[in-house]
Amino acid sequence: MSEKNITFHRKLIIPKDLKEMFPLTEDLRLMKEGRDEVVKDIVEGRDKRMLLVIGPCSADREDAVLDYMTRMAKVQEKVRDVIFIVPRVYTNKPRTVGKGYKGILHQPDADKAPDLLKGIITIREMDLKIMRETGFTCADEILYPETYRFISDLLSYVAIGARSVEDQEHRMIASGLDIPVGMKNPTSGNLSVMLNSIVAAQNEQSFIYRNWEVSTKGNPLAHAILRGYENQYGKTFPNYHYEDIRHLLTLYQERGLENPTVIVDCNHANSGKKYLEQIRISKDILYSRHSSEDIRHFVKGLMIESYLEDGNQSEHEHCYGKSITDPCIGWDKTEKLIYDLAEQWDM
Repeated sequence: MSEKNITFHRKLIIPKDLKEMFPLTEDLRLMKEGRDEVVKDIVEGRDKRMLLVIGPCSADREDAVLDYMTRMAKVQEKVRDVIFIVPRVYTNKPRTVGKGYKGILHQPDADKAPDLLKGIITIREMDLKIMRETGFTCADEILYPETYRFISDLLSYVAIGARSVEDQEHRMIASGLDIPVGMKNPTSGNLSVMLNSIVAAQNEQSFIYRNWEVSTKGNPLAHAILRGYENQYGKTFPNYHYEDIRHLLTLYQERGLENPTVIVDCNHANSGKKYLEQIRISKDILYSRHSSEDIRHFVKGLMIESYLEDGNQSEHEHCYGKSITDPCIGWDKTEKLIYDLAEQWDM
């Protein structure tokens, strides 16, 4: 079946059927509820630990991702009194010009043609394995609102990306979730766009979703993520400095938003994609927290891209545990950084 320039290949499985095929067991459901409460408490200010959203830029292969998560679970145990880790398992990737590897959702095997049905199944199986084998519930980006429900019962944190934050449907979906949703500033750096998105997400909405008329109650856990920005000439600029955070807090207060919270993304335009800068940037943000009680209560966590190996590669190089999208810090640096952050976090 075709319609001008679009071809309809096959009808996909619906989320309800996929969830029945790969169910969330009662013990895992209870474990997720417990972790969800912790993340909620951090955003609402009752739990003073750092929320650390950390992991590969893209979850490209299950074996390496599980290896990373298994190592991370041991680190989490050592820093659990100071840091609460929600690992990144980002399964669908925005591409600025529509080319390149779009994540495991599109290509469960990076060397083969896209297979979105297999990709949907692979994502759910992988998230369930991580839960069973490590005790983690994970974070993902909502790139396609219609695919979120395939794993909606598995995630404890989601982000709306810089290219999606102005989109109406993304804002509406965020308003219907009961877990924290981080809204990134757009690539232009316009904070009003991000704040408008948070307002929309925190309020009730009615819209069409997956061929249903739906309404939401609003999500008071929606909050800001600062990730840096680009000017009209493509030059990157950071927005993680003390003055940037202070300015954002003032804008939050002027709008009277619930649960004032910012998570700072240490990579992307904040680092100019110089991935090793994440180490310095993360510590700079902690210094800003030490300098102001207001900032200390406002900055509730960090987002860091890390994997087993430093840097990145093309999708066809087959280097185990090395990012095939944005460059990441490797495991040894990651482990040391987390221990350093645990020592420096001011609760």
